[in-house]
Amino acid sequence: MTRPAFRFGPALLFCPADRPDRYAKALDRADAVILDLEDAVDEAAKAAARDALVATPLDPERVIVRLNPADGPHRAADLAALARTAYRTVMLAKCEDVADLSGLERYEAIPLCETARGVLAAPALAAQANVSALMWGAEDLVSSLGGSSSRRADGAYRETPRAARVLVQLAAAAHGAVAIDAVHLDLADLEGQREEAEDAAALGFAATACVHPSQVEVVRAAYRPGAAELERARAVLAAAEHEGGVFRFRGVMVDEPVLRQARAAVRRAEAGSGPPTIR
Repeated sequence: MTRPAFRFGPALLFCPADRPDRYAKALDRADAVILDLEDAVDEAAKAAARDALVATPLDPERVIVRLNPADGPHRAADLAALARTAYRTVMLAKCEDVADLSGLERYEAIPLCETARGVLAAPALAAQANVSALMWGAEDLVSSLGGSSSRRADGAYRETPRAARVLVQLAAAAHGAVAIDAVHLDLADLEGQREEAEDAAALGFAATACVHPSQVEVVRAAYRPGAAELERARAVLAAAEHEGGVFRFRGVMVDEPVLRQARAAVRRAEAGSGPPTIR
């Protein structure tokens, strides 16, 4: 199987699958919607969420369905409901092993590495042919460690979540997949959301997951290169057309890695709201 190209982003919006009244609104606000059968749905509402998933169709090209964990009681019913829809992209909650992808060979899969085992399994997960992206999650990760807080008092991630973010992105990139950045749960902290999304874009993440519509435009803006960045990228690429090998540009030495970064910035600008493409 040829690895599917990740086509979502940069702003992915979670929507509880038991709230079909929100489906279309969420999709209208974001670049893609994640219909969540897992944490956003109470145990008593799981069956109703699956029924709503089947009864309320959206554009399958812009929908990801988050399934319950493979070792839990709901995965089989989730897959039965999914088979009755046109959706072909799934996010695997608390994915910890390649075996968790069993039965999903015909779907585009996005493992969510949000436990200690999941983060350490990221390279093996990313190597699977139907995996287009990896996402990481901080809150379940810290919970799996026995901790109580993923962030410091100033809102910055503690060291272990930061390390997990790095490991998941590196694993994805090493196998030709992309990485999705974790949610920012403090809805009032749009400045913190902006800083994290700008950092994600600069590092080459393909998308950032959102938990509220107010975060979508912040993420989109963060992934668009600023005017100064775009002008410099286009200027250095134009200069490269008349130079050979390494050259000096505006006081900086330019070589092929710098040119690839410039091309990535231009692609982000030209794609509008689309995700960067790995080259």
